[in-house]
Amino acid sequence: MALQWFRVPRDVVFGTGTIEYVKQLKGSRAFISTGKGSMKTNGVLDKVISYLEEVGIESTVFDGVEGDPSIATVYRGVEKMKEFAPDLIIGLGGCSAIDAAKTMWVFYEYPNLSFNDIKDPFTIPELRKKAKFVAIPSTSGTGTEVTCVAVITDNQTGIKYPLASYEITPDIAIVDPEICKTMPPNVTADTGMDALSHSFEAYVSTMANEYTDTFSLESIKMISEWLPKAFADGEDIEARTKMHIAQNFAGIAFSNAILGLVHSMSHKCNTKVPLTHGRCNALLMPAVIQYNAKTAGARYAKIARTLGLAGNIDEDLVKALVEKVRDMNKSFGIPLTLKEAGLSEESFLAELKATSEAALNDPCTGTNPRKPTVEDIMELYKAAYYGSDVTI
Repeated sequence: MALQWFRVPRDVVFGTGTIEYVKQLKGSRAFISTGKGSMKTNGVLDKVISYLEEVGIESTVFDGVEGDPSIATVYRGVEKMKEFAPDLIIGLGGCSAIDAAKTMWVFYEYPNLSFNDIKDPFTIPELRKKAKFVAIPSTSGTGTEVTCVAVITDNQTGIKYPLASYEITPDIAIVDPEICKTMPPNVTADTGMDALSHSFEAYVSTMANEYTDTFSLESIKMISEWLPKAFADGEDIEARTKMHIAQNFAGIAFSNAILGLVHSMSHKCNTKVPLTHGRCNALLMPAVIQYNAKTAGARYAKIARTLGLAGNIDEDLVKALVEKVRDMNKSFGIPLTLKEAGLSEESFLAELKATSEAALNDPCTGTNPRKPTVEDIMELYKAAYYGSDVTI
């Protein structure tokens, strides 16, 4: 039997008010990476700084991390990190702030490395020689607080690079749903559908196992039930709590089972169309499910049964699952096609082959249950663009 593993952070601290766990951190100097202002506006950043001060930990803030953090932003953060010399690094906010901090951490510990040295999967050397990492997510979506992944964008090429290494899995994840209450409905929906795509892809991955299956299926059930409620009422703390835990479960699942074509294709087309990462994933899911069903139909049927969808045979259950995803997208105001999302047909067709080639070479393609060709991916993109069913 091939060696298998299941890796998670040392501690996952969860529940309302658990941000106060910051006072139990051990260290002397904390570097906080955050986004463009939401954590400051809602008082969370000041609360974290205050908790650190209470226990004698000095802190500095690197803010302004953009959505889809760039290599340039990472390098700017690294320079500040070197000057401050922290023994704690805290990623606070959405996935962008945390992913950027994960990558800064690598260059802080290994200043002679370049981005090219670490962009291929599992090429990051051993960390924790200078600092440990704490992740405090403010969105219920990527699960980056428990994953081995950080997605960084090369703004010159528009290509997203999913850096992957268990070295960048945080040491401590603080999962406090109170932080999520100010998320607007569109962000709630986009991040929630991102989490759903993680669990779907982890469940059908070639690296899926009994551990990841358990987290995947439970996450899928919870998101299906609680995302509509969190979308409808952001102040519903029960819905926020369930979604924050569900996306965490999804992160644990895919960090160990990895992902598939939804993410490969999203990474390569997301910068070409005005969609968030989660929204792009949601849009691509129906086409990829139909394509993968040729080899993973029984697994998708199990998901459908878990959700209580109707169907006596696997084929009918897969169809019901595709419609379920489409219906969720509609209910959240997510475009059903890349054309509807605003990508011009001329641009789409001109870049189709190059984008498909890039998606084929994305690290996430390696664990997709069905092995695609460039031509296959081109057909999937066409289905996602025009809203047609996948028949190949």
